[in-house]
Amino acid sequence: MNIVFESPDQPDVIALIAELDAYQDTLYPPESRHILDLASLKQPNVLFAVARDGAGEAIGCGAIVLYPEFGELKRMYVSPRGRGQGVAKRLLALLESRAIDSGCKLLKLETGPYQHEALALYASAGYERRGPFGDYTNDPLSVFMQKRIAA
Repeated sequence: MNIVFESPDQPDVIALIAELDAYQDTLYPPESRHILDLASLKQPNVLFAVARDGAGEAIGCGAIVLYPEFGELKRMYVSPRGRGQGVAKRLLALLESRAIDSGCKLLKLETGPYQHEALALYASAGYERRGPFGDYTNDPLSVFMQKRIAA
């Protein structure tokens, strides 16, 4: 497996993101999904990483949007064919490392209460629950977390 920073504007990555969207469609109504579209993921303040299997197929992705005060973790996903191999942990570690290299000291995220594996991953990586941030509002279908990644 290889994880590198790439453009999200590639057919296999676009298909992976579509897979993520289809999965989230089964869990949450549109008003509770806070996604970034492809154009947003291509902005210069976005770090976008792709995990590829031995055959070079995209099996996971994740992004960090860098703001002046913090970074926001977005679009973390590992396809079913990539699960159980530590892909999500490695993606998260690489994203955190690059965020630190970019001067980020605090990461925040929004996920959903029905994504138990994601919640467990973030908790095991040191993320703690917090209230809404940025443009988010209280929503029973949102879980907000954060982690200080640098002093």
